Amino acid sequence: MDHSQEGWHHHPALKAYYMKRFFLFCLTALYQLSLCAQGTGATAPTAGSFPQADISNGIVTARIYLPDAEKGYYRSTRFDWSGVMPQLHYQGHSYFGQWFPRYDPTINDAIMGPVESFWPLGYDRAGAGGSFVVIGVGKISRPDTAAYSPFRYYPILNTGTWDIKKSRNGIEFRHRLTDTTCSYDYTKKITLIKGRPEMMIEHTLKNTGQSTIETDVYDHNFFLLDSQSVAPGRVLKFPFPLTAEQSRGLGDLATIAGDSITVLRPFKGHESVYAVLHGYSSSASDYDIRLEDHTSGAGVRIAADRPLAKMLFWGSLRVLCPEPYIHISVPPGETFTWTFRYIFFTLNPNSTQ
Repeated sequence: MDHSQEGWHHHPALKAYYMKRFFLFCLTALYQLSLCAQGTGATAPTAGSFPQADISNGIVTARIYLPDAEKGYYRSTRFDWSGVMPQLHYQGHSYFGQWFPRYDPTINDAIMGPVESFWPLGYDRAGAGGSFVVIGVGKISRPDTAAYSPFRYYPILNTGTWDIKKSRNGIEFRHRLTDTTCSYDYTKKITLIKGRPEMMIEHTLKNTGQSTIETDVYDHNFFLLDSQSVAPGRVLKFPFPLTAEQSRGLGDLATIAGDSITVLRPFKGHESVYAVLHGYSSSASDYDIRLEDHTSGAGVRIAADRPLAKMLFWGSLRVLCPEPYIHISVPPGETFTWTFRYIFFTLNPNSTQ
């Protein structure tokens, strides 16, 4: 019989060949799907796949991820998209890095560096199906009647306009948004100061809308010192005697003594410490915080030209974070400014705390 006109399914050898090809195709498809899942799952894509810029003054070097609605490292709704800093190095010490186990661009705290978060504008007025604004993010949808949560992702309706200017030792971000809830022109400029181990972050917020902008902003300061877990030797120091409320983990993981918070034992797994701190005055001189690691010798001082409106601290397995707040009130047509200074220094390892 002439088999030349019969289908491949009548030939055992051909059938085995095509079944093998189909099996390999399925395996390849599953592998590609697993890669996509990893990109929004347990591990982050390679660092070079994100828009970024490196700056240096010859003393301090830093890498900064750039805002980008499609390809940016951070695309969630809790933190300002500008100033995400996966790396900063000084005198052989590293200060920032990936401290969290799972990456996805829309996870609220999958972010690194001295990042800032503004309390939302117009959320309560929006109602379900309405919209509100987060400075540094844009116009955002309120999908339901639930209270606002910074730990939740909200659909972004308008990311505004970003302009970026880079120099050898600095970078400037400008974010503009025009909306019925709130309109603004926001600039953040990061500069590594010439000849000094210092980083300056200058902010300008101009109200271009019709209503007063009233909000708080805080700097989370995700310090991951020398890629080490939090352990004894890590100390936070303030220029005022501390008291605490709403605390968690104090007395076990860390303790307050006078003007300092010291770590008592190594953190494990999902353990964390938290407290609302008091003792500061209405003077900007109290916005002066030191983080020291007496084991590695890394240190940083944070100062600002605005008074504290609130002071929190939080720590987990790999980061110990001072979270200072300032209050912002900007009438229509007016401008509000604030500046942070980060001064990096070193200690003798195992020196007295």
